[in-house]
Amino acid sequence: MRRRLLLAWLLAGCAGPLWAAQLVVRVSDTGGRAVGDAVVTLSPALQAAGPSPAPVTRYVDQRDETFIPYVQVVRPGDRVVFRNSDGTRHHVYSFSEAGAFEFLLRPGESSPAVTLGQPGLVAVGCNIHDHMIAYLLVTSEQARVTPSQGQVVFEQLSPGNYTVTVWHPQLRPGQAPPAETVALGEGTEARHVDFTLSLIPDPRGFADREHLDY
Repeated sequence: MRRRLLLAWLLAGCAGPLWAAQLVVRVSDTGGRAVGDAVVTLSPALQAAGPSPAPVTRYVDQRDETFIPYVQVVRPGDRVVFRNSDGTRHHVYSFSEAGAFEFLLRPGESSPAVTLGQPGLVAVGCNIHDHMIAYLLVTSEQARVTPSQGQVVFEQLSPGNYTVTVWHPQLRPGQAPPAETVALGEGTEARHVDFTLSLIPDPRGFADREHLDY
């Protein structure tokens, strides 16, 4: 009996990964350059019920008159703290429906934690430095922010149909976030999806972002 249970456990362990799919999403601009700071959202056609992750506290720093990170994914219920690591004051604010707040932060200060409970896009600015912009995308879906290499990977996915949506803060005005439906089957072979975005220039101003410590 014990041997049969052990054999069943081993077979289950070996078979598990064969049912999991992997999706690789690559994002580039119209010039063929990899695009960072794009939010790739994965929405299954059939939503599986399960426990919600425990809320966490996330941070947005202010250095060299720049919000870091530029784009961040937040789950409903997560808390966000703004830190001022600059030698000047910042007036952090948002009028977004998904989260409105306002803090005047002196050098070295941090804001109280802001709980973001409503899905949506939270645009953040500084009332003193107009070139400072950041975005918090609040969603309960699986979502990843592309690094500078422009690629994210979703692993251990159940077979089925998924909608992949890509958003970037520099999408041209009036342009809807591109989306594509993909069907993932059984097996460990990765499925690749490519998106090409038409983007406006970075509006954040003069900072040399290639040399900032993200």
